[in-house]
Amino acid sequence: MHYKDSDDANLANDNTIPDRRPDNDGNGYRRFLPKAHPISWWMLVITTLAILMNSIDRIILPTLLPAIMKDFDLSEMQAGWLNSLSFIGTLLGAVIFGIFSDYIGTGYKRCYSWTMAVLFEVVAGVATAFCKTLGAFQFLRVMMGMGTGGSEPINVALLGEWWHKENRGFAIGVHHTGFPLGQFIGPALIALILALGTWRQAFLFIPLIGLSIVVLQFFVGTRKNQDKVYTWIKDNDLTVPIEEHQQSRPSSLRHTLRESFSCLKNRNCLLAIALIFGFTWAEMGIANFLTLQLTREVGLDLSTAAIISGASGITGWIGQILWGGYSDIKGRKISLCVIILGWILAAALCMFITSSTVGWAILIFWGLFRNSPYPVAYALLIDSAPKAAASSMGLMIGLAVGVAGILVAPTAGWIIHHFGFSVHYLVIVGVLLLSCIPLLLIKETVKVRKL
Repeated sequence: MHYKDSDDANLANDNTIPDRRPDNDGNGYRRFLPKAHPISWWMLVITTLAILMNSIDRIILPTLLPAIMKDFDLSEMQAGWLNSLSFIGTLLGAVIFGIFSDYIGTGYKRCYSWTMAVLFEVVAGVATAFCKTLGAFQFLRVMMGMGTGGSEPINVALLGEWWHKENRGFAIGVHHTGFPLGQFIGPALIALILALGTWRQAFLFIPLIGLSIVVLQFFVGTRKNQDKVYTWIKDNDLTVPIEEHQQSRPSSLRHTLRESFSCLKNRNCLLAIALIFGFTWAEMGIANFLTLQLTREVGLDLSTAAIISGASGITGWIGQILWGGYSDIKGRKISLCVIILGWILAAALCMFITSSTVGWAILIFWGLFRNSPYPVAYALLIDSAPKAAASSMGLMIGLAVGVAGILVAPTAGWIIHHFGFSVHYLVIVGVLLLSCIPLLLIKETVKVRKL
């Protein structure tokens, strides 16, 4: 039996996931659901709900874009810049909160910074619901972006520290089902709100989710519970996410900053940033103007368009779990290869959305791949830079998701205004093809068994 090992000098031997499979059956097949401590599953529920909250926030503006454009008399390019404000906040929040989280500490201590980021998001959401001017709306989009951008890297790092390494990809994949669920549930609820009220009232959804999970985290994310989880992991001959000596707070903020930015010297981290930049450009390019395409090009009313725009969420959870778990077995890189091929096909098919039926079919297919690259890439980052998990993911989310989100909306709006939706989707396919370059250069972090 032979193994395919990474030759990246930046990847230490103890950062490569060992090939321990005690949960296999007698025939050598993996269990569909891995064994884990009940508290690990509860942490998975909490972090999944947090991602669901983030997903609804990010989908509210694109879903309601036609109504907001009409209310504030905005052009496509102006509307694109409005959406970019959220990602300016994402960039700032991901970097600032990510570094702050590593400074406070890992494990159960990370629950403190997680709570702060989620509450920041909740407060900004409530305020957005009551703003009356475009200036106030723009300011609060930045603030809300900081909350979502800050909570996401902490969320992933937190989950990674409450699950054993052998099933990290599965856990992060399940946790990221919050995105497709939010992308389906959010537009459906927004459509209901539009039938009863105005677009401003949609922004009240997020606090209802956020406050409940903060309370739940108060009881789950304790040191006593973490000790129980780690004892169980060791008793079952699995690998603990972080060792005891890594759980203490760094001696100074300067030390934390040095550890945080050290990930930029890691080959995999830099390549992951470039890869996720391409995926984010493609996703936001499609999502930001999808309801506009459905209302303007297909002729649907906004409520119907809102529901169809969330169709990818129906199958999104399948892709999250499937490709996340697949990456634990066959490797992060091969999983990302399959995902990007599905993405290229889905983006090309979006040119042919000419009716509601075709829209449902194409977007449901897109859901199998839409959010899947992110949990696999996050698992890759935790594998590659475990000592600065939140800050390294914060930098990736800030630089990749934040910068791409800032640039794509006005650029896509300009392309659509001057050349139409077909050229817009061809550009997205081109961006995805370019993203294959960093994907090919990424070094594998999972020991892949070759029979």
